[in-house]
Amino acid sequence: MTSHSGSVPTSFQRQANSSTHWLLLAYLAVVVVLWTALCAVSHKAPDLDGMEELVWASSLEWGYSKHPPLPSWLMYVLVELFGRPIWLTFFAGQLVAALALLFVYLLGCEFTTPSRALMATLMVSVTMYFSLRATIYNHNTAQLWSIAACIWLLFRALRDDGLSNWLWLGLVAGLAMLTKYSALIQFAVFFVFMLVQGHLRRPAVWKGIGAATVVFLVVILPHVLWLVANDFAPMRYADNSMDVDGGYIDVLKSMVDFSVDQVARMAPLFVLWLALWWWQRRDAAATLHSAQTQTYAQAMSPEARSFLLWVGLGPFVMTLLVSAILGTKLVASWGTTFFILFGFYAFWRLKGSDQVWLRRTAVVAIVLQVLMAVGYAVARGPVAYEVGRMTRSTFPGPEIAAQLNQVWSQHVPNAPLRLVASDTWFGGNVAMNISDDTQVFISADYFQSPWLDPETALDCGVLVVYSPDGRGYWSSELMALFDKSPLQGEFKQQWSSDKSPIFTVKWAIKPPTPNCRPAAG
Repeated sequence: MTSHSGSVPTSFQRQANSSTHWLLLAYLAVVVVLWTALCAVSHKAPDLDGMEELVWASSLEWGYSKHPPLPSWLMYVLVELFGRPIWLTFFAGQLVAALALLFVYLLGCEFTTPSRALMATLMVSVTMYFSLRATIYNHNTAQLWSIAACIWLLFRALRDDGLSNWLWLGLVAGLAMLTKYSALIQFAVFFVFMLVQGHLRRPAVWKGIGAATVVFLVVILPHVLWLVANDFAPMRYADNSMDVDGGYIDVLKSMVDFSVDQVARMAPLFVLWLALWWWQRRDAAATLHSAQTQTYAQAMSPEARSFLLWVGLGPFVMTLLVSAILGTKLVASWGTTFFILFGFYAFWRLKGSDQVWLRRTAVVAIVLQVLMAVGYAVARGPVAYEVGRMTRSTFPGPEIAAQLNQVWSQHVPNAPLRLVASDTWFGGNVAMNISDDTQVFISADYFQSPWLDPETALDCGVLVVYSPDGRGYWSSELMALFDKSPLQGEFKQQWSSDKSPIFTVKWAIKPPTPNCRPAAG
């Protein structure tokens, strides 16, 4: 790509006279507040991945037992600012999704008008990964912004041949890798695109790749050293998650299931497209306003169209190829970052007035966002409660925590409950509903709980809790700690409404030792 100028804008900053970026920011703010508020009032507990991030945010580490550290660092900052309220994980997920959409808009402004860039951004915002599933703050959702930023920076770097964009690309690519190792798929797509399009024949591109690689390696070096010191634990977890129990038939089934799931998660975008195409067919004369017959895609440069197709479709296609070749299974959520550019694909058909199509796109996008947010909140809140389903959203964490805190106060009246030993989900629900200072001893495993010092962690006592008939993973180390604790008991708890199952909560207390020191004030 070569640098270009003219009527087509080349950056966000050049649009000072346009109101589109303010419209985008307003839309993103409303969407973040809408989803966060509705989930906050409808959920009694966050999802499993969100709870995991809340628990991991107990300390800043260069790596955690299952994943790289960056999403937990962000959660750490949010916890320091707001504590550990229920809504925090929903807010974090929506926040990183909104940031990703901002980079999608910035990319669009490089090769089309601001109105059309906003249009494409609104379109992709209604996909499940940017709406409903953005309430799940995990490493897939947290990677949205960095992958979107990498795509934008690569386009600029290839077009301008400026070293600064390559340096920024190396930095953001390193942050993407510190979020989840699946960033390698996107980087591989970048390389294939540059190879096929002939960019690798230009010395300036190799110079830029070299500079970006140096920055990338500097960013990830501390995590690499942590991996070496900890036997590459997250990579072993990632490898195990891709194992297939059966033969190649199961691999093919996994590929089909993965593809079907992606289509379902893109369904709101398809609904929006159908609405626009229906409008275009119904009143073409009213929307064209002139003899303009050129589609939005035809108005873009051939280089921009190639970039959108290769970089946009590449991750999904390459993932299927890798799965077929290596015989690995696929998990639906791994597709989270694969469809960032799909909003632009409507340009291959749309033509006519920017303002007409932007207005119609905005109306449909807002309606879809409201319907999905309200529907999700109702289904996960009052409906799930009334029918008595054992959903995580209706888990009685506050009630269980109150009973356990009372049990602790009866047996340990002079010391607050600082440590809960359980699995991440159960222990997190207890800890976050007791105090911001109560930590979780995950599965009684110090490697999984690096915020604890093995020499002093149990000095102030520990509450061991699990449910033999509820959700959770109970490790042998946890059960051993339970058996060694002198005070033990249990109580019954109903999951939600009278129609829901009753389960048993077992608890044990290892009392504080004389070495217990008062918590720092």
